Amino acid sequence: MRRTRWLLTGLFTALTTLCLVVLGSIAASIDAHSREHALDASVDRVVTGVAREVYWDENGGVDLEVVRADDDLVAGANAISILVRQPDGGWQELFVHKRSALPVELDGLAQRAAAAEITQWHTTTDRDGHPVRLAAAPAWDNDSSVGAIVFVGGDPAPGARDHRRLVVALWGGGLALVALAALAGHLLSGASMRPALRMLDEQERFLSEASHELRTPLTTLRLYLDAALRDPADARRAVTDARSLTDRMGRMVAGLLARTRAETGAGELDRQRLFLDQLVEGVVAECSGDVTVSTEPTAVCADPDLLALAVRNLIDNALVHGHPPVEVRVAAGRVTVCDHGPGLDPALTDPFRRGAMGAGGRHGIGLSLVQWVATVHSGSVTLAPAPGGGTLATLTLPVAPDDAGADAPELR
Repeated sequence: MRRTRWLLTGLFTALTTLCLVVLGSIAASIDAHSREHALDASVDRVVTGVAREVYWDENGGVDLEVVRADDDLVAGANAISILVRQPDGGWQELFVHKRSALPVELDGLAQRAAAAEITQWHTTTDRDGHPVRLAAAPAWDNDSSVGAIVFVGGDPAPGARDHRRLVVALWGGGLALVALAALAGHLLSGASMRPALRMLDEQERFLSEASHELRTPLTTLRLYLDAALRDPADARRAVTDARSLTDRMGRMVAGLLARTRAETGAGELDRQRLFLDQLVEGVVAECSGDVTVSTEPTAVCADPDLLALAVRNLIDNALVHGHPPVEVRVAAGRVTVCDHGPGLDPALTDPFRRGAMGAGGRHGIGLSLVQWVATVHSGSVTLAPAPGGGTLATLTLPVAPDDAGADAPELR
């Protein structure tokens, strides 16, 4: 079970880690593309605005006064350079802002932009080798030819730093969440498996006690039959004892099946309003042994078969482990069974789970079934030393009100 718990914890942690890695990767990718688009949008706004402010006078000379006067465009964080075409086909730089943040050689890029006649985008490096996002936009002269190229460069470093911080935060937060998920998975798996472990422990104990309780009468039955085979004169007595033993085993098996069906939800209790005194008198009448009974009328709501099994088990325990006579009394929803045996084992901590009723004997599953029957009927069962020696077993059930289950059948 410990290994299963760790496997569940590992599976839960692995699934959480996978989900966080996928989500973190998607978030990082979205952030990176968003920052790239934001940088391109900023550069495009400047390069488009500057290109529109490049004019030519009547003599064909370039006029950059409007560009120089527009502080909103040319005095910002973006680097700007304007190259004007010369009559010989070369390019001359007539305006510059933050020139060091642009590539050293711009003539070749200007020639390519002029030939394409549309804005060209480049990811390159500046004079110091730092990355730069560069846009080259053509500006048209009076002859509708490309007379100048406007270069605008944006620095991706701030965005890259912010992106790295985001990635570090995502990984750090993800690792913390994975650790929390592992702890939560371990705790949840333990909490979810604890009832199953308790159930398995109970089943193991139940099977152990049942096997012991059934093995003992089977061994005794074999001894009865062997005795009958050895001495035909004792055959009648052996058969009588074997019959009594098989009846006891049949009741025990019926009780085990009823308990199993009720605990697994496969069956329900057949609750009826019945007279407890009459039921106990019927059980005592079937018992072989020195048993006396005194009753007072009292009604309870219970499953008659299970309740009869519980009373019979109490009487059987008293007969097997005590000394006659066994005294049974019924009054006010309470059944008391008193024997005159050696009493409870002082070292016994829980007589309803395992232990002795008398010197060296085991009650096995008998009293465990009695306790279960009492519990499912909202009652209780106790064992205490009897006055004068022996054991006093008391089964207590809630008394049924006079009008409870008026239409329900009564046990007569």
